[in-house]
Amino acid sequence: MKPFKLLFALAAILIAVTLVVPALMVMPFKGEKKGLDPSFEPKNSVPAVTTTNADSGVEVAVYRLAKSKVEKIPLEDYLVGVVAAEMPAEFEEEALKAQALTARTYIVKRLLTKDDSRGLPKGAEVTDTIYHQVYKSDDELKRIWGADYNWKKQKIVDAVRSTSGQILTYHNQAITATFFSTSNGYTENSEDYWPNAFPYLRSVKSPWDKNSPKFKSQKILTVTDFEHKLGIKLKNGSSIGRIVNRTAGRRVGKVDFNGHVLTGKEIRDELDLKSSDFTWERMGDHILIVTKGYGHGVGMSQYGANGMASEGKTYQDIVTYYYKGVQISSAENMLATITAKK
Repeated sequence: MKPFKLLFALAAILIAVTLVVPALMVMPFKGEKKGLDPSFEPKNSVPAVTTTNADSGVEVAVYRLAKSKVEKIPLEDYLVGVVAAEMPAEFEEEALKAQALTARTYIVKRLLTKDDSRGLPKGAEVTDTIYHQVYKSDDELKRIWGADYNWKKQKIVDAVRSTSGQILTYHNQAITATFFSTSNGYTENSEDYWPNAFPYLRSVKSPWDKNSPKFKSQKILTVTDFEHKLGIKLKNGSSIGRIVNRTAGRRVGKVDFNGHVLTGKEIRDELDLKSSDFTWERMGDHILIVTKGYGHGVGMSQYGANGMASEGKTYQDIVTYYYKGVQISSAENMLATITAKK
């Protein structure tokens, strides 16, 4: 009989172990997740933008044009939406960081000075258009990016967080951090395109832009349309206008149309050209206009930044190349001032 008693005892012990041990293993984690590394995230997930860094506590009142309403957006969410809208996510990481830095500098300066409220409804600080900085919400990015949303969003979030709390300054003041798509091989002095001269917005070579798909474009207008848009009258023949001078950035400075002088910027605006670096040719009743570059040309070239990054340059290298004499500074005190004002 003893073998049967021993067998019965062993079976009882085995059943107890089977029931009790799993319960002991689960008990410490009941109702919480202390057993998981809090930093762990599935590889395919995109972290929500948190406000646990230097950008925390600041909101941006953005007028959403399509909705005709003002939305208050946390600064970091806003920056992610701006970088995603203003620069292709396929660009190099260091170029995206440079874009994040310019975007933060722009909005910090604007929130501090609150200048130029033209076109803004009450309570708004910026629009979501090119008049300020283009901004796309997370839902909009999901629709635009589709299946690529996860990796693109992750890349943009990383770029913004890598520059958290940093802005560009000149003599301890936030700069006017203008940027554009593609240069004609050179950037422009600010006073050659806008009224004000800024010591950090100087013309520099930007050879990387020649690889941009937007480097060269053309447009054809009828002579009648050309004359109407510019408010001029052309003489018969092949002559169109005499280019009086060019800017430091090799763009058209002024053109003389039989005594009627227009700036390159005015011609670009009225004819809706990609750039103020243009040449033209009269072809019967039409005029063929060829442009180099895309944008106003002042400040940082986005395709130039990407070219520099592809050669191993850091975002610090990029911004200090395109903005002369600037420093990368902490915005902590400025952000605190903005928070205190609200």
